[in-house]
Amino acid sequence: MADFRVGIDFGGTKIEIIAIANDGSETLRRRVANPQDYGAAIRAIRDLVEGVETELKGSASVGVGIPGAVSPDTGLVKNANSTWLNGQPFARDLSISLGREVKVENDANCFALSEAVDGAGAGHSIVFGVIVGTGVGGGIVVNERVLVGRHSIAGEWGHTPLPWPKGDETPGIPCFCGNTGCAERYLAGPSLAEDCDGPGHRDASAIPARAEAGDPVAIAALERHVERLARGLAQIINIIDPHVIVLGGGLSNMKHLYVQVPPLLQRHVISPHCTTPIRQNLHGDSSGVRGAAWLWPRELPTTYRTSGS
Repeated sequence: MADFRVGIDFGGTKIEIIAIANDGSETLRRRVANPQDYGAAIRAIRDLVEGVETELKGSASVGVGIPGAVSPDTGLVKNANSTWLNGQPFARDLSISLGREVKVENDANCFALSEAVDGAGAGHSIVFGVIVGTGVGGGIVVNERVLVGRHSIAGEWGHTPLPWPKGDETPGIPCFCGNTGCAERYLAGPSLAEDCDGPGHRDASAIPARAEAGDPVAIAALERHVERLARGLAQIINIIDPHVIVLGGGLSNMKHLYVQVPPLLQRHVISPHCTTPIRQNLHGDSSGVRGAAWLWPRELPTTYRTSGS
């Protein structure tokens, strides 16, 4: 049995490692540049893990979050925005390099798992973790276990159509995935910026402040965005009925979402009363690396809250 847990966030430009005790308390954190070379990256992770184990004088279980997924059919990485990682047997090579089994999972799933175990969704049986930032993604966690699915794409709601489209939303905005009308093209930060200020605009960070100052263009853009987000989340509720939805990504810092989205859900949710709470993440940018550490399951709590409390 491992003495502690190690989680690794394998980002495009950096590799971050965290060591946590089994009670979730953080004991160490390090960050190095990602060499963006496959062999060098494997060695960098090995050196980080071995360095942490030496410093803490113990052995660790290792989980890694990546911006992609490991195909269950081939064991190779797919859909990674660090394209040099695609097609590589990343989990296998890491396991060989470290001399132990290593769990590798999509970073959005790691976010959802972190928030489900000891974050904003703690104690709830079914947690849907949402990423709304540069892109739109998500992860589904049931009883502290990531729901991966047959193709390792469970939770990828950003590439489902924006539901119940209105006249000006059809036939749909083309998406990089090859389809049209994907939710990401309406809900992501760059999409909000473009909807507000026109083509070429990608930064939505100032829009809430502009709306508070009375800018009618910003107010209208946020109203459209909130209503679209509510439609997208209502579809999720109709399909998996999570006990809580936790928002992450840059747009999760927009406080009005937690006030304005919940009342709009009811219009599209099939239940007579929709009480699904929408919460901001607790661990912020640390959720991904913490979730990677929790990929090795702990002993489950005896009870979960299954209401909207």
